[in-house]
Amino acid sequence: MDILELKKVANEVRKGILTATHSAKSGHPGGSLSSADIFTYLYFEEMNIDPKNPKKDDRDRFVLSKGHTAPGYYSAMAHRGYFPVDELKTLRKVGSHLQGHPCMQHIDGIDMSSGSLGQGISSAVGMAIGGKMDNKDYRVYTLLGDGEIQEGQVWEACMLAGHRKLDNLVVIVDNNGLQIDGNIEDVCSPYPIDKKFEAFNFYVINVNDGNDMEQIKDAFEVARKVKGKPVAIIAKTVKGKGVSFMENKASWHGVAPNDEEYKLAMEELEKVGETLCQK
Repeated sequence: MDILELKKVANEVRKGILTATHSAKSGHPGGSLSSADIFTYLYFEEMNIDPKNPKKDDRDRFVLSKGHTAPGYYSAMAHRGYFPVDELKTLRKVGSHLQGHPCMQHIDGIDMSSGSLGQGISSAVGMAIGGKMDNKDYRVYTLLGDGEIQEGQVWEACMLAGHRKLDNLVVIVDNNGLQIDGNIEDVCSPYPIDKKFEAFNFYVINVNDGNDMEQIKDAFEVARKVKGKPVAIIAKTVKGKGVSFMENKASWHGVAPNDEEYKLAMEELEKVGETLCQK
């Protein structure tokens, strides 16, 4: 898929995020929107997956370590064909398989249940070790939040990944700079993020604009060529990306849009989609 098509898909993924959280009247739109381009690239370009055969043995694995951004994950999966897009409206509703955090028992294609921050990367490291032990060539991807990496378990997992030279593991950090309590630098600064990963024997790729599809593509292409080390992609993103009144505001970390806000946000994304279709 070319860059323009990926941008169009990412815009649809953003619409799905808003539709899901608006319908649920809860959820986490801010970090889902900042990650939308990454989700899109992973599911529509990077990973070896098949929605019609979600458990195929040689599939690439993905773990959403920052599990609260499930709306973004679900929207990408729905648009990729794992389940109908219309089901996004059932997010967090009684009886829905779209729970507030990803649950592998309810959705084929989810490789690990997640939500307790810091734990997802440990699961991903275990999957990568399993792949090495079984001489499989699948790759393992995990997406973390920059607030999440304040958790100590993250660095325990990184120490093991670096020690085991897991070059089949790609860790992506959604560095949007904000967490539920505000600026990550004020809460408990994880900076410099890149130097920390380097200290744990990771090959680090800094992406200046993690919402730019060209830069995302370049980063993953470099990651595929790395041998003998796990890779960390530090993607500088914008919380709430794509919706002007949500951008760079910590208040949108875990608050759903009301009817008026939903209407305004969808109108903005419709205009973006129209512009992309004219290119």
